[in-house]
Amino acid sequence: MIDKIKELIAEAEAFKAQTKEEVEAFRIQYLGKKGLLNQYFAEFKNVANEQKKEFGQAVNALKKTAEDKVNALKEELESKEEVKGVYGDLSRPGSPINLGARHPISIVKNQIIDIFSNIGFNVSEGPEIEDDWHNFTALNLPEYHPARDMQDTFFIQTNPDVLLRTHTSSVQVRYMEKNQPPIRTISPGRVYRNEAISARSHCFFHQIEGLYIDKEVSFADLKQTLQYFTTQLFGKSKIRLRPSYFPFTEPSAEIDVYWGLETESDYRITKGTGWLEIGGCGMVDPNVLENCNIDSKEYSGFAFGVGIDRIAMLLHQINDIRLLSENDVRFLEQFKSAL
Repeated sequence: MIDKIKELIAEAEAFKAQTKEEVEAFRIQYLGKKGLLNQYFAEFKNVANEQKKEFGQAVNALKKTAEDKVNALKEELESKEEVKGVYGDLSRPGSPINLGARHPISIVKNQIIDIFSNIGFNVSEGPEIEDDWHNFTALNLPEYHPARDMQDTFFIQTNPDVLLRTHTSSVQVRYMEKNQPPIRTISPGRVYRNEAISARSHCFFHQIEGLYIDKEVSFADLKQTLQYFTTQLFGKSKIRLRPSYFPFTEPSAEIDVYWGLETESDYRITKGTGWLEIGGCGMVDPNVLENCNIDSKEYSGFAFGVGIDRIAMLLHQINDIRLLSENDVRFLEQFKSAL
């Protein structure tokens, strides 16, 4: 009887099946209630005592072989069905491809870069962790200068000379240190300031600053450049420059674009004036040029800066700046059609 069980083990190991029905028939033959295993288990009581151990081991081996064969054949047939289901019907509709979307910050940043690239500006980038010289001192903001209070700064606690940059003007300093005029560059990037987070402000945001240095650069050149920029980006050509103060430019001005008063939203965002502030600008202070080893008697230049987040909120009617950094898929999916 033990020899017969060993023959059945060999047959089970060699068994092959092409369909699930064949596998099920094999399972019933060996493992069913009236199958061979139950028959041999019933015979156990009739086996001589000296053969019980060998007989039991043989029956358990047959059971394990049969179970392993059933499981292996099921997995093999299921994998074949899965492959057939995916690749068998070539007339089936294609699987949908989920398209990603550019972030509204990236959309606006790329638009601005394209606008200035058309008039010869290149793109320069620099580190977000800066030192005091590039972020403040070289920009005509020496230590203890009261104008530093205009930018509440994140300093590194272990080293007060290291900080998170408060503007991308630090990139312009680095660029001027390595390049001689003529210089025409824009510097996009993320900046940090210790401000309360609300619907209108955040502790980090994005800027893009421009710099043009050459011989005989005038304030008129600055105005025409900004006129071109606002016309291309907003489709609005009417701007005004209001006197202001920035330590690294003299004279300095705020940039206002005439947004209009056509809708209720226009009244709200312009506070009923029709004018909307989008950034600051001015002629580069001679001290800044000298700090960067550029002869201020031979060269002059202008600089300007705009907030990418604010412009993105305007162009896409976003009423809360926090949405730009929360990575809410429901919000980001609205920009799938944007490039």
